[in-house]
Formats: sequence, structure tokens, C-alpha cells
Amino acid sequence: MSEEVYRAIVRALDEGEQAAVVTIVATNGSTPQRVGAKMLVFADGRAVGTIGGGCYEHDAAGKAREAIRRQKPQLVRYNLNDELAAETGLICGGQMDVYIEPLEPAPHLYLLGAGHVSVEVARVAQLAGFQVHVVDDREKFANAERFPGAHLVVDDIVGWLGATSLPAGAFVVVVTRGHRQDHDAMRQLVPREVRYLGLIGSRAKVARIFDSLAAEGTDRARLASIHAPIGLDIGAVSPAEIAVSIVAELVAVRSGRIRQPHVAAAALRASLPR
Repeated sequence: MSEEVYRAIVRALDEGEQAAVVTIVATNGSTPQRVGAKMLVFADGRAVGTIGGGCYEHDAAGKAREAIRRQKPQLVRYNLNDELAAETGLICGGQMDVYIEPLEPAPHLYLLGAGHVSVEVARVAQLAGFQVHVVDDREKFANAERFPGAHLVVDDIVGWLGATSLPAGAFVVVVTRGHRQDHDAMRQLVPREVRYLGLIGSRAKVARIFDSLAAEGTDRARLASIHAPIGLDIGAVSPAEIAVSIVAELVAVRSGRIRQPHVAAAALRASLPR
């Protein structure tokens, strides 16, 4: 089998990108590929490798994307002399069992800001299986003593964002030390394709930032994808409690339990001027 598929799997795992491995696990009769043939299908439809081509491969790719959305593996049987194969003339006369398994990479979580809440979020998120990155321009805050096990970047947050591309599977939490920095970071982040973008703050603060971004021409549909105010509503007050609420939301998004920002945030965005 092509090493290209294995390399693509490693890259997807390293970058926390959503994908599923499609493997032929059993054959009977004449089939276009043998047992062990693989392809990797990404959430956006890209694919690396092949299990033989034709409409059954297209069908398997569609089922792989569904497996990614549901985070559940499945076993599919294809009869290569049935109508599915006949549509493209691939009458091989055999059967093929295909196992579709979504990858479960440790997603990358970027904490923009290294304050008290970030310390607690990093701690809880690492326990929940996230690879944590912390970005702050203050080495006094962004250091290994406060963030053991995290990847640390000591740099201007907005400048760093301007020079850095984030993986599509990234989770990003904006918890800077000021409204202006939050606003400028969000300006950089809103146009990007990431799996999760959340902004900490009161509804009033979030509304002001969204109003400003909308006035600058930010697409309302993009604003509607932001989780803000961030975290599940559990009555959190202390930094540790707030961290639990935030990481709970991250886990819910990762598992597919939450696909859209919660109702309170949606209502807030609906009030923005058109």
C-alpha cells in the first residue's frame, strides 16, 4: 500500500485534522483491490489513496464523512455486481467489506492570553486530551511554571496571529488581558476556518466587539459561528469553575454534541444591526 496514506494519517493526527480511514477488510470473488487497501477521507471531502475507484468508492467516501461527523466507525459491505457497481460498469462479481474508522487526534487548543483563567483552562484541557498552546507577550505569565506541558509562545498576540496559520481542526479561545486586544485578535480570527472559536467576556463586552466587527464589514454569518460568551452556563464564578465550563463546551464540540453556538449567543448576534 502507498506510503502516502500513512504519511497523510500522521499529518492529520499531528495537526488535529478531522479524517477517517477507509480500509478493505474482507473480499470474496473478483474485486478491484485486495484486503488492506486504504484511503484517508477528510471532513471537507479530500481523499488520499484509493480502494478501487468507481461509485462504491464515492459512496464509501460519503459514509466516511458521516462517520467523522458522528465520530462512530462502521462496517459496510459492497456487492460489486449490484446496481451500485453497474452504474459505472465495474462488474467484478465479488463482495467487499470496508471498515470506516474516524481518526481521534488530540486536537490543538490555542489559548490567546496567559491570565488566571487560561492557567485553569490549560490544566483541565490537558486532562481532557487537548494539546495546549499558550500565546502571550508577557514571559512573566507565559512560562513553563504556570503552564506545565503546554507549548508556549512569548510574542505579541495579534502580530503572531498575522504571521501564523492555524490548522483547520484547531480550537481557539480568546482570553487576552484587554478588550482592545480581544477585538484585534478576533478581527484576525473570524475569517479563518477553525473548528472552534470562542471569546470570553460578558454579553455587553461581546456585543460591543461584535458591533465593531460588523461595522468594519465582517460577515454576519461568520460572527454567528463564534462561541461567545464562551463556555456552558453552569453558574461558574471562579477561574477554575470558568475553566470547567469552557472545557466542557470544547469537549461537547469535539464529540459532536454541540454543532452551533448556544442559544444565548445566537440571540445576541441576531440583535446586531444589518
